[in-house]
Amino acid sequence: MTEQLPTVVLVHGAFAESASWNGVIERLRARSVPAVAVANPLRSLTGDAGYVRDVIASIDGPVVLVGHSYGGLVISEAGAANDAVAALVYVNAFVPEHGKTAFDLSTEFPGSTLPDALAPRTLADGSVELTIRPDVFRHQFVADVSEAEAALMAATQRPVTQAALTDPLPTSTPAWTTTPSWFVFGDQDLNIPVAEHRAGAERAGANARGVREVAGGSHALSVSRPDVVAEVILEAVEAVAAGAGAGVTTAAFQTGA
Repeated sequence: MTEQLPTVVLVHGAFAESASWNGVIERLRARSVPAVAVANPLRSLTGDAGYVRDVIASIDGPVVLVGHSYGGLVISEAGAANDAVAALVYVNAFVPEHGKTAFDLSTEFPGSTLPDALAPRTLADGSVELTIRPDVFRHQFVADVSEAEAALMAATQRPVTQAALTDPLPTSTPAWTTTPSWFVFGDQDLNIPVAEHRAGAERAGANARGVREVAGGSHALSVSRPDVVAEVILEAVEAVAAGAGAGVTTAAFQTGA
């Protein structure tokens, strides 16, 4: 790639943290693609999206905005009517319409076992935040990595507020309705049913420039399959560098685990 490259901005979701993108960033850097992993506050959808918008505003040049899980709502809001955002990548992420919440989308199809895995705690202000119980974290979140790696992720997971997961998407024009978008997700996601991922990519219609379904992939695909996630992000990067996604295939395809 000889064209000027966009910066990749990576937004983690609930129960993850910025280091969940480490393997992806290593692969992007190997291709000289600049990347930054945002520390998503996970406090409220409006506040989280506002913070991501501030990060984007600090970057010179176009941005490929990437979201994982709940981060899909955040990038859909932060990227709305944002000229700096040239492409979106949804990694096991929600693809919300106006007024939809993470809770709405996670229950739209059967298959999520997340509610039974959660450990709620009440904060001093009366609000509630959620984590995944350590004893079930690997099975629920990232069954396709070693027990040792999953244990570290369980210990470093970022809690999400119940309010963030029940905040409706404010914008009437989510970013994916106007921006070329790519989708990659695992078919063994226990947080978000794979049927929801497929429906989200279909919802994007003509803006869906690539859809990749990973056989055997867990919810934390950026950790367990950083190679595949990086490949999809690079497709978006190359499309932006070549001219706003022109000529990129819209065909969906699958890859083995």
